[in-house]
Amino acid sequence: MAVQNDRNPWVTLGALCFGFFMLLVDMTIVAVANPAIMAELHAGVSTVVWVTSAYLLAYAVPLLVTGRLGDQFGPRVIYLVGLTVFTLASLGCGLSTSVTMLIAARAVQGIGAALMTPQTMAVITRIFPGDKRGAAMGAWGSVAGVASLIGPIIGGVLVDGLGWKWIFLVNVPIGVVAFVLAVVFVPSLPTHRHRFDLPSVALSVGGMFLLVFGIQQGNAEHWSGRIWLCIGAGVVLLLAFLAVQARDSGEPLVPLSLFRDRNFALSTLAMTAMGVATTGMMLPGYFYLESVRGMSPTRAATVWIVMAFLTALFSPIVGKLVDRVHPRSVPTVGFAGFALGIAWFGLVMKPGTALWQLLLPLVCMGVANACVWSPLAAIATYGLPMHQAGVGAGVYNTARQVGLVLGSAGVGALIPARLTAHGLPSAGEGAGGALTGAAKSEFSAALAQSMVLPSTVLIIGIVACLLLGNRTPAPSPAAAAPETVDALG
Repeated sequence: MAVQNDRNPWVTLGALCFGFFMLLVDMTIVAVANPAIMAELHAGVSTVVWVTSAYLLAYAVPLLVTGRLGDQFGPRVIYLVGLTVFTLASLGCGLSTSVTMLIAARAVQGIGAALMTPQTMAVITRIFPGDKRGAAMGAWGSVAGVASLIGPIIGGVLVDGLGWKWIFLVNVPIGVVAFVLAVVFVPSLPTHRHRFDLPSVALSVGGMFLLVFGIQQGNAEHWSGRIWLCIGAGVVLLLAFLAVQARDSGEPLVPLSLFRDRNFALSTLAMTAMGVATTGMMLPGYFYLESVRGMSPTRAATVWIVMAFLTALFSPIVGKLVDRVHPRSVPTVGFAGFALGIAWFGLVMKPGTALWQLLLPLVCMGVANACVWSPLAAIATYGLPMHQAGVGAGVYNTARQVGLVLGSAGVGALIPARLTAHGLPSAGEGAGGALTGAAKSEFSAALAQSMVLPSTVLIIGIVACLLLGNRTPAPSPAAAAPETVDALG
């Protein structure tokens, strides 16, 4: 049941997506700036990967709570708080004078993003009727998919023209505009009181941090006993977290009852795989274009523009189609095409490859990407009751973010390992600029081999999508009166 709202819900969606686009851009915008950051702040590959991973990790973990905060205090309030935190942290990133300071500011940025993200899906679920939700999720999916791809393009222009710090400083004026739009156009929605389980929060935060830290730092510390202890402790804490959630008969952070909805469970699993693939392909892809091919950040980013363009073009079309076909049809094609595109790109990552040979797999990935984001979001949320809109959005987005951070950590560990196998420094010295001679072939081979991770993990997404069932509308009390909203808040 949609909430009555005297404002056009599409205007509300546009206001939310303006800020949402900014925080999603910041997931991938750093990929094109990594060589410049490494050169100016004197960091290696293993360290600079944390500029992305700190953001993704701080983004992922609080999502279990922030969706529920939106339910309790109102999605508009929490969205505005998160936007303020994100904008101020962006200023801190732009003023950073050391890689440690930059990583810390990126973590705060991630917390702001975590506050904002679930509110967008929750508002869509509550202000759009069921027959319009697929199209709305199509627009949301277009923003989510395109932002992750266009981030490096924007970043390349800023890095070449103004320097890497401006990929963060540009968020300040954008954040101010996004704040005004949200105040004016996003309505206040009815709230629901919730209980917050702080011990479970501690278990999830500790488990995720230890797991990601262990995976990402493993190669740097030669997979010592300390690293395996760290990874093991992370797994134990996460298992303890799940056990606590299973026994919680009140309001667990992750209501396992959500996963009784088959499509929600499978869509969430598939989106986790998509997250791994998205960040897992970006780092090696941009190091190849800049360090092996000697491209400027702007030129490297424009190579990917065909992918972003096709995702933007097809996402709204796919969003309308998803309501008319079986849920498994579109995303299965999307995952298969995305896996093929990444593997194909890895095969042609060689120093002398013609540009048109790089563009072909990007065309494949661009169309495939459009078939994943909006269909999965629409399928995941279709059967959720209104009172679980916030927590369901939080769990779904947490899965995506967990995938993103695991993809970043995994490829951050795999690249140094493959560099070592090819006789190159594992810390990535020299990757801050163009390589010369035989090192180009060895470096590109190591990067191409790291593409196996994102392409292989997408098999999980293919299988999950093949198991999707028909849609089941969310139950709603027949006698319930429509909720009313003060559109001005």
